[in-house]
Amino acid sequence: MFNLTQAQPTPGNTKWFQNDRFGLFIHWGTYALAARHEWVKNIEAIPDEIYDKYFKHFDPDLYDPNLWAKAASDAGMKYFVITTKHHEGFCLWDSDLTDYKATNTPYGKDVLSPMVNAFREQNMKVGFYHSLLDWHHPEYTLDECHALKNNAEYQEKAKNRDLNKYVDYLWGQTKELLTRFGKIDILWYDFSIGKSDRFAGKGRNEWRSEELIKMIRGIQPEIIINDRLEIDQDVKTPEQYQPREWVKVDGKPVVWEACQTFSGSWGYHRDEQTWKSVDMLVQMLIDTVSKGGNLLLNVGPTGRGEFDERALNCLSGMGKWMKNHSRSIYGCTQAPDEFKAPKDCRLTYNPDKNRLYIHMFSYPFGGFFMDGKEICDRIEYAQFLNDASEVRYNIDSETVSFNIPVVKPNVTVPVIEVYLK
Repeated sequence: MFNLTQAQPTPGNTKWFQNDRFGLFIHWGTYALAARHEWVKNIEAIPDEIYDKYFKHFDPDLYDPNLWAKAASDAGMKYFVITTKHHEGFCLWDSDLTDYKATNTPYGKDVLSPMVNAFREQNMKVGFYHSLLDWHHPEYTLDECHALKNNAEYQEKAKNRDLNKYVDYLWGQTKELLTRFGKIDILWYDFSIGKSDRFAGKGRNEWRSEELIKMIRGIQPEIIINDRLEIDQDVKTPEQYQPREWVKVDGKPVVWEACQTFSGSWGYHRDEQTWKSVDMLVQMLIDTVSKGGNLLLNVGPTGRGEFDERALNCLSGMGKWMKNHSRSIYGCTQAPDEFKAPKDCRLTYNPDKNRLYIHMFSYPFGGFFMDGKEICDRIEYAQFLNDASEVRYNIDSETVSFNIPVVKPNVTVPVIEVYLK
């Protein structure tokens, strides 16, 4: 009936992923105590013996993952991805393979297990981010992204390291994450590094990516794996920008997910001030789904284990909109090519319910038009989604004119739900 754009099939189970559309990213580690970016060790070239103060003082006494999960669920999020280990090397769970973990801090407890349980209780899918980089491991070799790549003393100490020993560690920790926490829905690796004049790169050959993926799927066959092992699997992951169109590989549309922050940092950054408005965040979500993608939106908890008040306000604002408009997000995708978005609007489409959603980023005065024979032939009924109030329309030749009130509905982005024949 329609020339509906669909993503290419993937090895893992992305059916639920393409239905749910909206997830929470969480970046949490000892860098939360520095409170000035998750790359602070790199940005400030902090030696291990100085950076260790954050490990020695990590004590998130206010940590309550049930509050995190409730805030995410209330915002309309359907899955979460947590940094089990970021580039600093610190692990949130009680790994058998390292002493650099939450259980050896003043807090003294595994923080990952209760988090997984809390989000599952909110019926949210579970994802693990795991860094391929590790600025703490004794066998991790220097590269262009290493925190101490310009430290001559450190370079000398690191010159005889064996990366294969680190990769064995990476594999071992991956096995722990996939066997200790039940069904894991997403494994979000980050990231491969290109070579430079000074250092070798780290990519699919160094990580032994092909064999690693086989091992992962042998343990968790349905898991979704991202693209950062330098072998495309289930999902492409554009970071901190909004693609202009559905992401494609070799000209074919693929499953994709935009990962974005509330502000300019992934980890907790006390003094960072470029926080996005609720209006912008809602529009980002809509824009992503209108191009067939998902939005993974990040929170960086504080050193005491709480979500920053600014993040909570953003989540609450998005939840208020989602409460009345989630039908235009869940189960939706890019509209068929036959439907042309009116000016300053985005279209999403639910192929199962055969409904088109018109999202008005800029509210027009008194009415607006949608051109095309397809919409004229197919429109059956229209209503505002927030309150199910009828929107009357007229059809003239190949144009539908919608008659809407002069005053914008009291919602962040008004949506018209169009029932199609």
